Amino acid sequence: MTAGPIPFERLFDPAFLSALSHLSLSVSRVAAGGRFGERLSKELGSGLEFRDYRGYSPGDDPRAIDWNIYRRLGKVFLRLYEEQQDLPLYLMPDVSASMFHEPEPRAIGGLRCALALATISLSHHDTIALFPFAKTMQVTVRSLSGKASTMTCAEHLSRLAPAAPEDGTSLSAAIRRLADMNLRRGLLVIISDFFDPQGLDAVRDALRAVRHRVLFVQLTRPSDASPDLDGDVRLRDCETGEVTELTVTPDVRERYREAYARFSADLAAIAKYYRGGLLQVDVERDLITQLNAFFAEGKLTA
Repeated sequence: MTAGPIPFERLFDPAFLSALSHLSLSVSRVAAGGRFGERLSKELGSGLEFRDYRGYSPGDDPRAIDWNIYRRLGKVFLRLYEEQQDLPLYLMPDVSASMFHEPEPRAIGGLRCALALATISLSHHDTIALFPFAKTMQVTVRSLSGKASTMTCAEHLSRLAPAAPEDGTSLSAAIRRLADMNLRRGLLVIISDFFDPQGLDAVRDALRAVRHRVLFVQLTRPSDASPDLDGDVRLRDCETGEVTELTVTPDVRERYREAYARFSADLAAIAKYYRGGLLQVDVERDLITQLNAFFAEGKLTA
């Protein structure tokens, strides 16, 4: 297991950083709210793009009255516009001990994905925040904006160290803390393998208090769905240290594959229920290629 933060040059090598400069992924149809940015909001206000009319009500801004219609019809109507607003992006990467455990830690893919999504948002004049979690959620960055902040974000991500193994993981507790922060409505991105001891039911329950759109980034390996194990094995939980001895037979492997398939289907169902997205990232494949394919299919729609 990696004892500390992953070295910056290993996490964000020159080839990866160069690929980010050409990244242009569209999430413009995700609901937004806030100050000026490159998102068309569902809110109607005093922007530049005309959308519709509605009748005048006491308290409305008289500057929005269409006086041409009043002169023709003798009725008072307001001109409504779509406002361009920014999309706050709240990044929650998993930094539990298990994410840093393997020779090629799953955390590398997760933190790279966080930086890629942050880069996209910052290039669209959006704001980002960074809330890593394990047993609890940390507030690392409350707000960054502007393209010049990309490397600042990368530096913050590269300083994230694995939580102590005994701390374990509690995604549901992290989600509840974030919900209590009363943040401006935006897009919440949870980056994890979602192997939480409390299970996905606890995650589903915690999300009820969240007012943001949600994108799940599930970090996977081919061995997750079909581990290469056979015969008598001893398995040790890398966080709790608990040891389990079992004999892996074809029947045991099949039951495991079925359980993992149910787990993945349940995660997809939660994403669908909360009108979010699910991006399954294979940490052994090129990340930029996977991101381009995902967004090209338009899976993040309002």
